[in-house]
Amino acid sequence: MAHAWDIILVGGGLANGLIALRLRQQRPALRVLLLEADSQPGGNHTWSFHEGDITPDQHRWMAPLVAHRWQGYDVRFPRLNRTLAGEYLSITSARFAAVLKETLGESLQTDAAVTDITPETVTLADGTRLRASAVIDGRGYTPDKHLNTGSQSFLGQQWRLRQPHGLTRPILMDATVNQQGGYRFVYTLPISANELLIEDTHYIDAARLHLSATRQNIADYARQQGWYLESLVREEQGHLPIMLAGDFPAYWQARDKQPCSGLRAGLFHATTGYSLPHAVALADAIAGSTEFSAAAVFSVIHRYALHQWHAQRFFRTLNRMLFLAGDADKRWQVMQRFYSLNEGLIARFYAGQLNLADKARILAGKPPVPVGEAMLAILKLTPRMRAFHHE
Repeated sequence: MAHAWDIILVGGGLANGLIALRLRQQRPALRVLLLEADSQPGGNHTWSFHEGDITPDQHRWMAPLVAHRWQGYDVRFPRLNRTLAGEYLSITSARFAAVLKETLGESLQTDAAVTDITPETVTLADGTRLRASAVIDGRGYTPDKHLNTGSQSFLGQQWRLRQPHGLTRPILMDATVNQQGGYRFVYTLPISANELLIEDTHYIDAARLHLSATRQNIADYARQQGWYLESLVREEQGHLPIMLAGDFPAYWQARDKQPCSGLRAGLFHATTGYSLPHAVALADAIAGSTEFSAAAVFSVIHRYALHQWHAQRFFRTLNRMLFLAGDADKRWQVMQRFYSLNEGLIARFYAGQLNLADKARILAGKPPVPVGEAMLAILKLTPRMRAFHHE
């Protein structure tokens, strides 16, 4: 049977949506199908990124997706308040879905639950079997025995306020709040003069969230800031993996030659959990290919993912210091010290482009956690990490 499609993308999240858009721009002759199990692609998310996280060319092709832009952002810690320069941008799931629908038309199928996939076939819940030269699985992160992670768990609420909030730029981290057993901060985006997205965020050892307590945290924080919450527009929640260590080659061997994307491919910033820059770069890499067989697409993704894994080794070391050294309620001290560093270094950190001097500067001086525990965490000699000592 001839392949009915060149590429089928299973899961209409950020990574697969960007691949579909970039292929439509760069390879319009390819027969591409995007399948989403829900009624809308993109889910219920806000994806944010810094201007320097992607290239000028990538900014150009991504521009229709951007819903909000701000100049600069603030961070707040017990002993540091700082405004940092640079544009900060956000994509909403509503804008993302609208652009995908307009661009892809009938090549986007929603309410399309999938029961089984192989590198060249997709079986739908109604029994329909589709064939393609390549199938890419983009259905999100699943825990894996080959990867050791912490979690960035969050609940976000978008509120209309009774009166203007007065913010002109995001507050990326307000860690002056009670830490509640991990590194906790509140993240706030000013959507309009009278509307805010407020996220209560926790860097914790396992993906869990007590929703009622987290909602109360947001209400308490708004009251402390003098914001009068009037009506809830939407709510989102998530658990982003924060990579500590792992056997990445074994993780990919377990994929059994199945092309995958996004979090399922392990493509996210090890420390921040941000996945958009990797999703953009992967979309460019796939669209720039000359062959679209399952083996060729797998090779492109696998090569990119392994490169990023090696490039992020330093970030995993920092994560182990954050999660495994010192008192959990004092993890904020690590981040407070980081945000006191040079602005260029901070921008390169977010972009995943630290140079040797940056790494030396981050590790220089007395660490804000016990020295002995910091060294054990760096060397992966804590009980939790012994199984991953071969990394």
